[in-house]
Amino acid sequence: MPQPDFTTELQKALSERILVLDGAMGTTIRTYGLNETDARGSRFADSSKDLLNNGDILSITRPEVIGDIHKRFYEAGSDICETNTFSATGIAQSEFFVEDPREHGGRKDPEFFQKIIENPFLNELAWEMNVESSRLCRKWADNIGSDTGRKRYVAGAIGPLTVSLTNSPDPEDPGFRVVTFDQVLEAYKHQVRALIEGGCDILMIETIFDSLNAKAAAVAVQEVFDESQLRLPLIISAAVGLGGETMISAQKVEAFWNAFAHTRPLAIGLNCSLGPDLMRPHLEELSGCACTCVSCYPNAGLPNPLAPTGFDLEPHHMEKLMADFAEAGLLNLAGGCCGNTPEHVAAIAKGVAGRKPREVPVVG
Repeated sequence: MPQPDFTTELQKALSERILVLDGAMGTTIRTYGLNETDARGSRFADSSKDLLNNGDILSITRPEVIGDIHKRFYEAGSDICETNTFSATGIAQSEFFVEDPREHGGRKDPEFFQKIIENPFLNELAWEMNVESSRLCRKWADNIGSDTGRKRYVAGAIGPLTVSLTNSPDPEDPGFRVVTFDQVLEAYKHQVRALIEGGCDILMIETIFDSLNAKAAAVAVQEVFDESQLRLPLIISAAVGLGGETMISAQKVEAFWNAFAHTRPLAIGLNCSLGPDLMRPHLEELSGCACTCVSCYPNAGLPNPLAPTGFDLEPHHMEKLMADFAEAGLLNLAGGCCGNTPEHVAAIAKGVAGRKPREVPVVG
């Protein structure tokens, strides 16, 4: 059966209006007041490590919560919601299910992670997390899309991992890496296959701190596409610091675009790390050099433990700031990262509604 051409479909939509992404899964999960027992469910009741901070596990143990969150974001105006799979690789899940050798005088190294890559439990868990998360998001995209008459999309979220290919954790051995490129590549390929199996429309490599990790994810996407003879739109998004550099690999915004332009992404953008006010100069730089659509989903300001969401900005602040981005012609996709609830996304959708999307430069 011929595959639908989501890239052409989305490019047309993005040329007509600014599309809206969703908000923060973790922030919204916390509003449900779940405890450790809730997160574990009966299936993981005997786990030796705490799982409450393992938000991806909730797609299995509390699917009604994750489904409700997707539903609320779509109802708030999101055209695209991300799957609950930010840490749904065997490498990331090993933090919750495998004893840390450093607690007994050892260290994490490629030998340790080779066992992780080959671990049947972690592979099966990662597969299930990605397939079920994709199916959950797909269900609500289709339901809300059918109810409203406006098509909604599912983006398979591919997060940054808890290990770095760029830097050594050992100041005495700068050449040491805890994990190899091939191991990261294999973990990401497993995740990409499962996200596609679950029915996502888009793949999103997001919150890039380490450009080499993201390179492995991009290679994984391309290899799975080649093996399956399937193509889906790709969105790539980096988290940058105050100086506009990726946190670990210290790659500036223009270099970030140049490093990933060959993947021909549907959109490239910035997310997390900063609020919209501090992100603006870096978004302007990216908008000025990227020859594709530009996305932006910043945090709701800076962290503030006294604020209801843990971040400073309320929905009306995000509405104004994201509307300013749109008015300046910087955006094709807009949403929110940490601290952004469905109420924030509804405000962002209101702020960008009716405003012209950024014009994508024509490459000769």
